[in-house]
Amino acid sequence: MSATRLQTAPDMSGQVRFDSDGERLSVQGRLTIDSFEHLDRDLIAQQASRAEVVDIAQLSHMDTAGAWFLLDLAGRTSAGAASVITGASDAQTLLIEAVRTNLPPKAAGAKPAVRLVDHFETLGRRVALAGSHALEMLSFLGQVIAAMARVIRHPRALRLTSVVHHCQQVGLQAVPIVALMAFLIGVVLAFQGSAQLRQFGAEVFVVDLIAISILRELGILLTAIIVAGRSGSAFTAAIGSMKMREEIDAMRTLGLDPVAILVVPRVLALVLMLPALGLIANVSGLFGGALMSWIELDVSPAVFQARLVSNTDVWHFNVGMIKAPVFALIIGIIGCYQGMKVGGDAESLGRQTSASVVMAIFMVIVADALFSIFFAIVGV
Repeated sequence: MSATRLQTAPDMSGQVRFDSDGERLSVQGRLTIDSFEHLDRDLIAQQASRAEVVDIAQLSHMDTAGAWFLLDLAGRTSAGAASVITGASDAQTLLIEAVRTNLPPKAAGAKPAVRLVDHFETLGRRVALAGSHALEMLSFLGQVIAAMARVIRHPRALRLTSVVHHCQQVGLQAVPIVALMAFLIGVVLAFQGSAQLRQFGAEVFVVDLIAISILRELGILLTAIIVAGRSGSAFTAAIGSMKMREEIDAMRTLGLDPVAILVVPRVLALVLMLPALGLIANVSGLFGGALMSWIELDVSPAVFQARLVSNTDVWHFNVGMIKAPVFALIIGIIGCYQGMKVGGDAESLGRQTSASVVMAIFMVIVADALFSIFFAIVGV
């Protein structure tokens, strides 16, 4: 069968020619990147799909783009198996193999349809993963409690300077944002409550609304959420950065306990300072509520104080203070645990920091709900 010339492309110093006789595709001349502008690649690919052999014995020059084009032609055969490239010199063979090795993987085919059982499988895997993380965190909590017990038995092992430093960061520096947040919450409660209570002529009961809401729930809960976003993320970032720089591994090599050195001071600082921040939030919230009640309802500060003292049970305040150390322990354990989980790259640090904030806030809200159920059962 006589050969059929498919394409001739002018080059700056020659030309490339493709001849086909059905089962053989012959390439002659110079196959470089400058040739592609003039080639009808669709026509050539159509002929290459019927060819079993691609002969490049008469190919004088070829660059990387030309090698890629030959491999692409060889892979377009309609028979299933790729065409065989023959006639290549040693240099051309090395170039073709180098290009073949570095070709990107072929795109995956269409994904199979997702069945109902696949959704259950995914859910099961996530539940199992969550259970595994819960067990790891429980084990980490045990390590922290054991380290605290050693500190109690040997008080000199407590790093007091570190505890004071973290108390300043967690507590003192958080006072402005906590006080402002609680003040605004008190203002909002008084303003919204007055709009409803005025309809029934019961404006004075806004004092009870503000007192119970702030002292029992909102004061300590919102304080814990702010601390989780502010200090919990800082714990994860600080410990995670040390993990990335392999400082924690160096501590273990020197025989030092990273939990006792890094985790215990942070957790103790949170347990000590969160009740104090909760108290500040309570005072600021009551002050904001009293100010708005005076402006909106003409409830004077003296009336607000008398109503607060006479009608507010001290257990409303105690309930909030009981929650504070538990919330602090949750935030501290989760923040430090996520920091210990950081890998060796910045992406892992960002991922674990985000997970720390989300998980700490979620667990604080869950713990608050459990406390509410418990206190409702015992009648407090």
